[in-house]
Amino acid sequence: MNECLAVILGGGRGTRLFPLTHQRSKPAVPIGGKYRLIDIPISNCLNSSLRRIFVLTQYNSESLNKHLSMTYKFDVFSSAFVTVLAAEQTEDSPEWFQGTADAVRQSMRHLMSHSSRELLILSGDQLYQMDFRKMLDTHRRHAADATVAVLPVSASQTAGYGILKVDREGRIVEFEEKPGPERLAGLESDIPGYGRGFLASMGIYMFSREALERAASDPALVDFGRNVIPNAISGQRVQAHFHSGYWEDVGTIRSYYEANLQLCDPMPPFDFYDAARPVYTHPRFLPATKVQGCALSSALVSEGGILMGAEIERSVIGIRSRIGQGTRVRHSLVLGADYYESLEEIDRAQAMGLPPVGIGQDSVIERAIVDKNARVGRGVRIVNAEGAQEKDGPGYFIRDGIVIVPKSGVIPDGAVI
Repeated sequence: MNECLAVILGGGRGTRLFPLTHQRSKPAVPIGGKYRLIDIPISNCLNSSLRRIFVLTQYNSESLNKHLSMTYKFDVFSSAFVTVLAAEQTEDSPEWFQGTADAVRQSMRHLMSHSSRELLILSGDQLYQMDFRKMLDTHRRHAADATVAVLPVSASQTAGYGILKVDREGRIVEFEEKPGPERLAGLESDIPGYGRGFLASMGIYMFSREALERAASDPALVDFGRNVIPNAISGQRVQAHFHSGYWEDVGTIRSYYEANLQLCDPMPPFDFYDAARPVYTHPRFLPATKVQGCALSSALVSEGGILMGAEIERSVIGIRSRIGQGTRVRHSLVLGADYYESLEEIDRAQAMGLPPVGIGQDSVIERAIVDKNARVGRGVRIVNAEGAQEKDGPGYFIRDGIVIVPKSGVIPDGAVI
C-alpha cells in the first residue's frame, strides 16, 4: 500500500442530516458515543497499512479540522500523514467544489505532488469495515484503470444507489445512477456466492494515477457516480470489487439514527470491538462514567458521564453526558458534551433561565437525538406526542419522525414535545 494515496471526501452541505450538520460537516458528526464518522474511513485505511491520507473539506469544516489535527499524529520519521485539503479559490478555478470528482480535480496539483501508483477515493460518511489491500489486489490483478467497490442489494433498494452490471470477469459494462423500475431488468448480474441480482456502488473508487489524471482533465465530469464512472466504462477497464460485509451510508437522519441504535444489539452489524481492526479516535483521557441507582438495558455508555437514578433502554449515551434522577431515556441518542460545566457556570446559566448542559431530572426522552452541549430541563417530555414526521419547533426539529435537539439547543423545564 506504500504506492497508494487515500483521498477522503469531506462531503457537501449535508442537508439530509440537518440539524446535525448545522454547525459541523457530515464526517464530523458523532457516531457510537465517542467517535466521529471520519474515524471510520481513516481507521480502515490505517488497518490496511495505507498511511498517506488526504481529507478534502469545504462546508463547516472547523470542527472536523480540529478533530483531525488533534487525533492523527504520526512519528516524525514516518512518511504517514492525515492532511486536510480545504476548498480554495485559485486563478484556474474560482468556484467551490461542485461535486465529488470536481473536488478531486481541484485538488489534483496537491495530490500529484506525492508519488503514487493508485489513488483510493473514499466517502467520509459511511459505516463499514474493509481491507483495502484486497481491493488493490483486485485492481492490479485485472490491470484495471478504475475499480469500484460494490455490494448486492435488493430490487427495492436500487432507487437509492448507482446500480451497475458486470460481465463474467467482474468488469463493469453498464452503470446507471438511481435507475427507475423500468430499467432494472437490464441491470441484473451474476454475483459470486449470491446468485442473480443487483449490484450497487459503495462510493469507493480506486484509480490508477494516469486514469484519474485523464478523468480530472475534463471539468464537465463533476461527480464520480453520475459522470466519471459511466464515462470511463466505454473506453477503459472498470472493474468491480465485491464486498460482502456490512455497509451503511449514514447520510440521512433515519439511517444515522438506526445505525447508532443497532450498535446496542448483542451482535451489532458493525463491530467496534474487533481488536484486529480497531477504530481510532481522539484520546480524551476522561474519567470513567459514574452510574448511581440506574437501570440500564441494551445501552452503550461512553466515558466521562454522570448518570444518577436514570432508566436507559436501547440508547447510545455519548461522552460527558449528564442525566438526572428519575429520567427515562428510550431508543434515543444522547451525544454528550464537549466540556464540563463548573458549579459557578451552572449557577450563571440558571440565573439566565437556562438549565445545565445535559438532561434534567424526571424527564422522558423517547425516539430522539439530543445533540452535544444541549440543555434539556427538568420534567421535560420529548416523545413526539403528535406523531409528526417533519416539523420545526422552539429548540427542536423533527425529521423522519425523530425529535432532534440541536447542538447547544435549549429545552426549558416542563416542556412537552
